[in-house]
This record gives sequence, structure tokens and C-alpha cells, in this order.
Amino acid sequence: MLPGYNEARYEVRHAVLQVMRDLAETNSHALEAIEAGDISVLKEAKMPILDIDERTEKIDNDIVLIFAKYTPEAKDLRELVSYLKMTSSINRIRANISNYITNMEPILAGADKEMLALIMDSLSINRCTVHAFEQALEMLQCFDDNDKLLDLSARIEVEYSKTDDIYSLLEKSVMQKMGSSFELIEEYFNLLKYIRKNLKIIDRLESISGRIIFARMGGKL
Repeated sequence: MLPGYNEARYEVRHAVLQVMRDLAETNSHALEAIEAGDISVLKEAKMPILDIDERTEKIDNDIVLIFAKYTPEAKDLRELVSYLKMTSSINRIRANISNYITNMEPILAGADKEMLALIMDSLSINRCTVHAFEQALEMLQCFDDNDKLLDLSARIEVEYSKTDDIYSLLEKSVMQKMGSSFELIEEYFNLLKYIRKNLKIIDRLESISGRIIFARMGGKL
């Protein structure tokens, strides 16, 4: 392999890791802001991810340049193709986090006691996404340890399954409230829609986990 290839590959991996860290930071800060009822902090939470699309575009371009310059062998090619697939998931995560924060600002500001209690209950899903982010970040940092990767991937799947159960209970509770409070139907419906953004986030994290496993061990992408 030509000199400089491994350095270029590691730079791409580092760029992916840094983008994921910023997404995880924003996700965690949003949770903390909602727990504290601090709308100003919630608005500021989006700052680290405002340029994510531009950064993932650079990652994609850097990978294409590596393909053209170095013609990677099959194992390394698999890793780089996985990163190309990851950037699409990263962009969707960014969009869902941003959308969630933007829409939770007015809901949090105008929430009555019952709505606020429901929001607090929904944060169990956010905590699952925080844990899944931690595990995905660790996967990118222990890339050469197959057993560790498989263990972390399994933990992400557990967090994902928790969110489905939590959301089902929340949905049932919301439906009951909507039935007894006709004038709040739209507000409750919208809240459910925004909560589902977190389900989409953890779904994408599970996808990224699978792509890291493919990059290291192969299989189906």
C-alpha cells in the first residue's frame, strides 16, 4: 500500500468519530435542558451540529479520493464503504435531533402540568439514545476488538428494544388523555410525533452499529 494510505484512512475514521461525538453531545445536552426545563440551553444545544452536513460531505469526498489514489484492498475497502453508508445515517440523526429540539422548545414553554409530566416520562427514550450513542462511540474507538464490538452492538439492540416498549406505554397514555381532552388532541398528537424522532435516532444508531460490524468482520451490509 502506498505511503500515507493508513494515515488517510485513520483521518476518515477520526472525522466520523468526531461527528458522532458532536451528535452525542447535542443529544445529551438536549436531554439535560428538558429535564431542567431550560429552554435557553435547549436552543444552544444545537450549535455543535449546525455544520454536520458539510462535514459528512467532506468525509464522503475524502473517501472517494482515497479510492482514486490508493485502490484499497478488500478489507480496507469494506471499512471505507461502511463509512460512506454511515454518513447518510449521521445526516438523518442530525436532522432528527435538530427537529426534535426545535419543536420541543414551544411545547416545553407552554406545557401544562399533565403535558409536562408526559414529557418527563418520554425522556426515558432519550436516555436510551444517550446510552446507544455512548456504545456506538466506543465501537469506533475499539475497532480492532471483535468481541468488544459484538458486545457493544448487542447493548445498542437492547436499548433500541427498550424504546419500543416505552413508546408503546406513552402512546397508550396519550390516547387516554386525548379521549378526555378534545381541545388538546393536536398538542398531544404533535408531542407523540416529536417523541418518535428519538426512535428514529436510535434506529439509525443501530444501523451504524451494524455497519461498524461489517467494516470489521464482513457479512451483509
